[in-house]
Amino acid sequence: EKVSEKVFIPLTVGGGIRTVDDIRKILRAGADKVSVNTAAVLNPCLVKEGAGRFGNQCMVVAIDAKAVGSAKNSGILNDVALDENSAWEVYTHGGRNPTNIDVVKWATKAEELGAGEILLTSMDKDGHQNGYDIELIRTVSEQVSIPVIASGGAGNLEHLYQAFEMGKADAVLAASIFHFGTYSISNAKQFLDARGIVIRG
Repeated sequence: EKVSEKVFIPLTVGGGIRTVDDIRKILRAGADKVSVNTAAVLNPCLVKEGAGRFGNQCMVVAIDAKAVGSAKNSGILNDVALDENSAWEVYTHGGRNPTNIDVVKWATKAEELGAGEILLTSMDKDGHQNGYDIELIRTVSEQVSIPVIASGGAGNLEHLYQAFEMGKADAVLAASIFHFGTYSISNAKQFLDARGIVIRG
């Protein structure tokens, strides 16, 4: 509530959301959207119920993705399980727990369940500031029709541009380059606008 009273941009809140009632409370407190990761994997119906109750635009499914490294068959027979063609695996619990779930299949399933956006974080790139995982972002973006937010790896403004232009991302998330004062958000907006990327606000 305190944050929503002070900021006048769309506010997405995640962490600790396990039930539809949790979603209701967060939205009532002033959030515009909720982000679910582990809870969505453990209980996919939460996404469907949340979207049905509050609208698709409120539901963001966050996916922590890590490269599989080599072809892997999970032995699990369901529609989102890893198979010999899988390139990235979904991790939960803050990136600690592998799930044997294929990232691309899960993103597609999340859209089917009613997610309005995908927040896609590359665990392999996160914190390294050497650029986003362009292949990951592009692959997921080409498989879903909802917005994909690229996360993990931004080290300079060119990286942001690459996520849009090469990765086909609809939005980008960056932290370190702003937190450490390397660039300002205004710098980023001006840079992207000059490169032909449509920027909100």
